[in-house]
Amino acid sequence: MNAPLRTLRLAAVNIDGVLLNDTFSPVLHRLVVEWGGTYTADLERRMLSQPRSAVARLLAESTGVNATVQEVTQAYFALRERYMRDHPVRLLHGAVPLLERLAALGLDLVCYGGLEADHFYRHLGPETARFTAPGYVCTNECRPGIREIVEDSFGLRHDQVLFIDDAASFAVRARELDVPFIGHPSHYEHSFQPELMRAAGARHVAGSLDEIDEALVRRIDQEAGDGTVWQNAEPLVALGMGR
Repeated sequence: MNAPLRTLRLAAVNIDGVLLNDTFSPVLHRLVVEWGGTYTADLERRMLSQPRSAVARLLAESTGVNATVQEVTQAYFALRERYMRDHPVRLLHGAVPLLERLAALGLDLVCYGGLEADHFYRHLGPETARFTAPGYVCTNECRPGIREIVEDSFGLRHDQVLFIDDAASFAVRARELDVPFIGHPSHYEHSFQPELMRAAGARHVAGSLDEIDEALVRRIDQEAGDGTVWQNAEPLVALGMGR
């Protein structure tokens, strides 16, 4: 029997972009371009993994569109609905095996994201039974939600929770809190997340979910116990990504 993990107790897995295909970045890009704006790495960095109201304000400011936060939000979700007709929400390849591997290592599982819990139940279906209560945490009002998940929902220490997320801005906050982290940036052709993830200093970035295997999780478990999960990363301020 394999030895139990030393430090990690919980794996917190982002829903959109990790378990499900990314249906947010493509729509953000389309909306910016349609409204006459320029989609840049800095704009993407400031929009992803942020509250909806903040994203709506950034969209309006960056494109010069004369619209309220509510109007921008409505326009965004209307465009997303149209986008999903040709690009329906689906489980990503390797999502279920990933959950199986994490659970086999003795980790509790929780899912999180910016949409309400019905999104989790609708698209993960029977796989929702794999997750520990509360199962899903909506982080729209508490982005990125690290403290809320680690402390409020599970009463754990920061070094006991492994987060898997697709947003570089999440990586920045995980680094600030010294939280174990694996990045899985979007493969969308206009996405800047791979380079932003590197700029954030993420030491573990997976191009596919299959890369998040037992050996990697055990390595991060060792690093978490030693307090070295973000060791030797470049200074964030030097990278222009400091808070």
